[in-house]
Amino acid sequence: MAAGGPERRPRARTAQQWLLTLLPAFPVLLLVLRLWQLSRQDMSTMLLLVQYVSPLGMLSALLIALVWAFPFGVLVLGVLGWLLRVSAPDRFDPERSLLASAAARTPGWVFGAATALAALTWQLRFLPALLMLALWLAGLRARYRWPGRPDRLLAVGVAVPVLAAVLAYGWLGPAIVSAVRLGELVTAVLLALPPAGAVVLTGPVPRRAAPAVTHGTAYAVAVIAPLVMGTVFLRVSVLPTAAVEVGPAPPATGPVEVVVGQVVTVTDRMTIVLDQRGSVRFVPNEEVRGQVLCPETARIPTSAVRAHGWPVEESALNWVMPHRPLAPPDPRCSGRVVPARGPEAPR
Repeated sequence: MAAGGPERRPRARTAQQWLLTLLPAFPVLLLVLRLWQLSRQDMSTMLLLVQYVSPLGMLSALLIALVWAFPFGVLVLGVLGWLLRVSAPDRFDPERSLLASAAARTPGWVFGAATALAALTWQLRFLPALLMLALWLAGLRARYRWPGRPDRLLAVGVAVPVLAAVLAYGWLGPAIVSAVRLGELVTAVLLALPPAGAVVLTGPVPRRAAPAVTHGTAYAVAVIAPLVMGTVFLRVSVLPTAAVEVGPAPPATGPVEVVVGQVVTVTDRMTIVLDQRGSVRFVPNEEVRGQVLCPETARIPTSAVRAHGWPVEESALNWVMPHRPLAPPDPRCSGRVVPARGPEAPR
């Protein structure tokens, strides 16, 4: 055993234990940051939200917003770990490397389930990258499991990626041309490069460069991925948006004000609303003349590219699920008061 090996193993194992211990704290940190942003950095408002906001609702919003992250992490760690295993077997030690541990201890059905989940939840423009990751993973695993079977290696490492690239370009070709014509170069790159890249990395890289390539890529993903996940989640609604009509308690009459904001809670005496300016309004229930739920407006697409009628910003799950027809927005959601209609005249 190399010098320093017995010392590195406990250190590496301790580092992995710290990582696995701190990993569950990341969703909690995202939830706290979301409340901090929602309260406009006011501690009293944040404590009020912590008191009334349902943790289950926030976790549901977190899961829906970041459902794509789980397959991404599983597939990227799997590809990098198997690349290290095939390229530098002497440096592959599950006790010293998280990448090696992910490759050695993750069963194949987990990679298959992650690929299926990503195929349903990733946007169309990211599906070619999913195809590339899945083919990389299959080719690297085949090279390790069948080192003496060149026929199988040729089939999994060359024939299957080439056939998948031909089929992908045949189906995505019109979308790629459309993206280039519309000047959407990022979309064109996301659709065009991954199918060709799937043929590249089904074999080992130079042994000396393998640890630096795999671990350097893993560190870069570990830095960028939390920032992307945090940015995505901080834009997700965690409270229902409603328009509340506030006026003098009956039988008094007077002007009616419409408060548009996020309903924090409704108690026996008060309706607590966080308005659009970040102020908390405590409205007595006797003064609530009416309220209406304001659904989220449809997200404006940033890309006009479609593949056989499938928008590149839609996932397969959104594409196959029935879409609810959008009703005209209630005027009260814009802060306008709708006068009540009087009794109908007799016919």
